[in-house]
Amino acid sequence: MRLDKYLKVSRIIKRRTVANEACDAGRVLVNDKVARASYDVKVDDIIQVEFGGRTMKFKVVSLAEAIKKEDAALMYIMVD
Repeated sequence: MRLDKYLKVSRIIKRRTVANEACDAGRVLVNDKVARASYDVKVDDIIQVEFGGRTMKFKVVSLAEAIKKEDAALMYIMVD
């Protein structure tokens, strides 16, 4: 699954276009490397996203093309 789509489906970022722009700006890292929106996300990848002044890290637990809003948080776990 593409990185921009994963960020949208998991609701880490609300819109796919915003996720795409964040990737283009270099604010999204996967396994400590700047990642493009077309990066193929795999289970156990560590995604780091810069939101304004803070940075958040997530570990990919599962992949799903579509998921209910209530279950979106089950696709990842927060990492320190």
